[in-house]
Amino acid sequence: MLNFLPGPLLFALSLTLLIINTVLWSTLICVGGIIKLLLPIALLRTGITHLMNRCMWSWASLNGGILFLIAKIEWDIEGLEGLKKDGWYLLISNHLSGFDIAALTYVLRNNIPMLKFFLKKELLYVPFLGLGCWALDMPFMNRTSAKQLRKNPKLKGKDLETTRRSCEKFKTIPTSIINYVEGSRFTQEKKARQRSPYRYLLRPKAGGIAFTISAMGEQFTSLLNVTLVYPDSADNTLSEVMHGKVKRIVVRIESMPVPEVDDQRYFNDAECRAQFQRWLNGVWQQKDEQIHQILTRYNSDQLITEETPSLAESR
Repeated sequence: MLNFLPGPLLFALSLTLLIINTVLWSTLICVGGIIKLLLPIALLRTGITHLMNRCMWSWASLNGGILFLIAKIEWDIEGLEGLKKDGWYLLISNHLSGFDIAALTYVLRNNIPMLKFFLKKELLYVPFLGLGCWALDMPFMNRTSAKQLRKNPKLKGKDLETTRRSCEKFKTIPTSIINYVEGSRFTQEKKARQRSPYRYLLRPKAGGIAFTISAMGEQFTSLLNVTLVYPDSADNTLSEVMHGKVKRIVVRIESMPVPEVDDQRYFNDAECRAQFQRWLNGVWQQKDEQIHQILTRYNSDQLITEETPSLAESR
């Protein structure tokens, strides 16, 4: 390991290696996407999809190798038991930094299918990014605005139908969909602005997860409630990781039943939406307390570690 090197040198090294790793596998994924576009046989396209998922697995694994090289990180993980590579999962997680995706894909890469995201349909036309995400079978969704609905009420429900059609392939291919229900990375400024009642979290938004469950809820094996904590990271976690400053990453995974969402009721009944939001608020309240317990325990361990040499010297 090279964590004895100065922080700026570690940052330059890690940045270079991460760029090379990302460019290499994203290029292969885009090439696979082009081949997939040209293949007329569905079975062959499915084979290419599995190969592209393997490329993403390799990207995640090499990210872990880079972390091992530049930092001495202790991974504290609980909840992997019982997860299956051939299952269908919906993940919800708190969102702290740009490093979260790399951390979770690395931790979960051998336990569940590679993570996918619901993406705006407009991203499909972004060079390289759109093709790569399409090759990985990321589901693209077309969200109709309230203004468009007022102009044309017949569009109501079309988004859900479109998303369900895009998810048809997942009936035969095991899939993991991740949803950051806070909608944004946590900062103290955002917490204060939205008057969040939580100590370590932003307010969760129920609309996105309800939409996902409405579109493909019957396909999910279970809902995975993931809690991610960087106990010794003050603010810019991604930068601190790349400088070799982060020493511990805590991941807690709780498997839960997938809540039922009746799309006819949810999107037309305010009380139904409020009930679902209350359920999500309850999950977030428990997550907030879990983070508090993790940080309290970590700070206590740090205090004991720092005091032990002094006790030894006093003898």
